[in-house]
Amino acid sequence: MDRTRILIADDHEPFRGGLRTMLATVPEFEVVGEASTTEAAIALAQSLQPDAILMDIQMPGGDRGINGIEATRQIAGVSPHIGIVMLTMFHDDDLVFAAMRAGARGYILKGAGRPELVRAIQAAATGEALFSPAVATRLIGFFRDLSSNPAASAHAFPELTEREREVLQLIAQGQSNDDIARGLSISMKTVRNHVSNIFDKLRVASRAQAIVRARQAGMG
Repeated sequence: MDRTRILIADDHEPFRGGLRTMLATVPEFEVVGEASTTEAAIALAQSLQPDAILMDIQMPGGDRGINGIEATRQIAGVSPHIGIVMLTMFHDDDLVFAAMRAGARGYILKGAGRPELVRAIQAAATGEALFSPAVATRLIGFFRDLSSNPAASAHAFPELTEREREVLQLIAQGQSNDDIARGLSISMKTVRNHVSNIFDKLRVASRAQAIVRARQAGMG
């Protein structure tokens, strides 16, 4: 069985040690590296090509002085297949949206339990997006307000076909590719083709970024 290869990026060694110990209890996970600065995280992401990265949002950047969000943007721009989960003590809305725009596939508060962290890593490594319950509740409230303007969503993304808009709306509702295939009675290959076309046309690199674009337009 292929294991999910994980890079831990956090400047606090005791916290990294706790994560490493926790992840070692999951047979399908393998910690392949650790970084204490964003500069090291970017370099290790390039050399190790992990399946997922746990990224501290406030981690120091070494000589380059960049934070975890900018490191995420740089890693996602070069290696969009790597699933990045942001780890933070904060659930500030601006930070959440900035992380999603940068290409993060998850946003988990430090102190989250093992089941929540495992689900977030598994989702990120397979191209899905998952947020801690506290963060998800805030996002739902924010996007519910946006979706109260149906006129805006009706004219959103004219570059998409009718079917692509339908698939995008289902993505914005949090449905997986498998859910979409069953709901629309189409094959998984067709769903993947639609998702790829949507990403290309909206110029996004991840499912999380597509969700942000869709919900900002009132879809969902």
